[in-house]
Amino acid sequence: MHAPRLTLRPGVLTAAALSVLVAPLWGQAPGAERERNNWPIIVQQTDDSGQARQWTSVGPLLYGQTAPDGSGSAGGLRPVWIEQSDTAGHLRSASFLYPLFSYRADESTYQWNVFELIRRSGGRAGAATPAATAKGDGLFEVWPFWFSRQTGDPEMSYRALFPVAGTVKNKLGMEKASWVIFPAYAAVEKRGATTTYTPWPIVRVTRGAAHGFGIWPLFEIREQPGRFRTETYLWPLGYNNTRQPAEDAPAGTPPVREVGVLPFYARHSGPGVIDETYLWPFFGYTDRRSPVPYRETRYLWPFLVQGRGDNRYVNRWGPVYTHSVVKGYDKTWYAWPVLRHARWTTDGLSRERTQLLFFLYWSEQQRSATNPGLPAATLTHLWPLVSTWDNGAGRKQVQFFSPFEVFFPNNEKVRAAWSPLFAVARFEQKQPGTTRTSLLWNAITWRRDDARQAREFHLGPLFSSSRLGAARRIALGNGVVALERAPGSGWKLRWFNFPSSAVNAAAQPSR
Repeated sequence: MHAPRLTLRPGVLTAAALSVLVAPLWGQAPGAERERNNWPIIVQQTDDSGQARQWTSVGPLLYGQTAPDGSGSAGGLRPVWIEQSDTAGHLRSASFLYPLFSYRADESTYQWNVFELIRRSGGRAGAATPAATAKGDGLFEVWPFWFSRQTGDPEMSYRALFPVAGTVKNKLGMEKASWVIFPAYAAVEKRGATTTYTPWPIVRVTRGAAHGFGIWPLFEIREQPGRFRTETYLWPLGYNNTRQPAEDAPAGTPPVREVGVLPFYARHSGPGVIDETYLWPFFGYTDRRSPVPYRETRYLWPFLVQGRGDNRYVNRWGPVYTHSVVKGYDKTWYAWPVLRHARWTTDGLSRERTQLLFFLYWSEQQRSATNPGLPAATLTHLWPLVSTWDNGAGRKQVQFFSPFEVFFPNNEKVRAAWSPLFAVARFEQKQPGTTRTSLLWNAITWRRDDARQAREFHLGPLFSSSRLGAARRIALGNGVVALERAPGSGWKLRWFNFPSSAVNAAAQPSR
């Protein structure tokens, strides 16, 4: 059994993916890859058949690669244009100067956006209508001015031009919102109650399932009999709120009460809990008796806090020292925000993370929670210089420089478009004895495969040396002048000999 892999899904060092944080764009290249180094024109890695599986050109700028399982391909001109296609050649995703423009599609829908401010999505021609509608058929937005969704169902369709007039539905936590010459008039519908503003946000009237009236920020009163009553005065300084227990709550359950005269006093009380604050937010206490007992005292929040409970522990003397344990998440700060250390268990993994100034140094270790004797998986960033990854089962990666992955650990598009531009040096070990190292965006590469007794070194197209078993090859100009030795024979001098694979050529019998 191998050690657990980091849940951050670190990938492999390819021309299309940053080496250490998340899974590569298309996974790992075949183990039998060969080098064809004509840097900076093109550098190829090929499989046993001599077919190129991935290539780069003009350093890291141009690239292309196919998945080892043949499930698709990717390529583009970094960072201008990146695209991915399926085996049929259908475009599935693309980006232009990401995050400026992004596009993606599947069998039934498509969507694109310009910096997430202009968005369009809908069903592809010939797609089943229900599937397309479920994913936002006919959506077009130019935020924050134009909002439109046309599904063929009047209950779900809308158009709106802000601030002139219109209606939107099921957005920003609101069931329905309408306006005319905003802020002169606006109406918001939520949970059967409609609040109108004339103008927003000052004069407000609530009708429907709840009713109320207010002149913001002076006062507002809203009430739904048997459910809640809220009162605010000189918002947000004064409030008096009551929320009745749910219909299925046990008999005798008290309501939730919230009272505040800020910054002097605030109180929250409910079933099994009392929370009081004096000179908000600095001094106060929390006394929770159910469902999980917990007692906390705040002497000068957020700096001096002491809390004890069944699944919660807080010992805060900030910013010098803070230690807390909340539902098994054990976190310690030393001289906040200088040094942070955390330990927790999730999904069968014991995880331990250390951070210096949040991102300057970031390191995580993972072990099997059920078998801690297994080797640990580790992931480390020394920003912006280096990132390293070790899965604990023989695979390792190192990359210089690595300025993005600590900030975008799961962003595939940043990894494809931007990270390789800074990868001056990369090292990958697929298993002990099988490694590949590249410098200056593949200008210098060398690889080792002990299982095949293979070695390969390239200084661009100027000089190369390769070995496969007893076969040898040394070449200048990728074969303008070459010395070759086949197994059982002597060295041969060759001119203008450009084999499809240097290692394969070295293994060929001399003639």
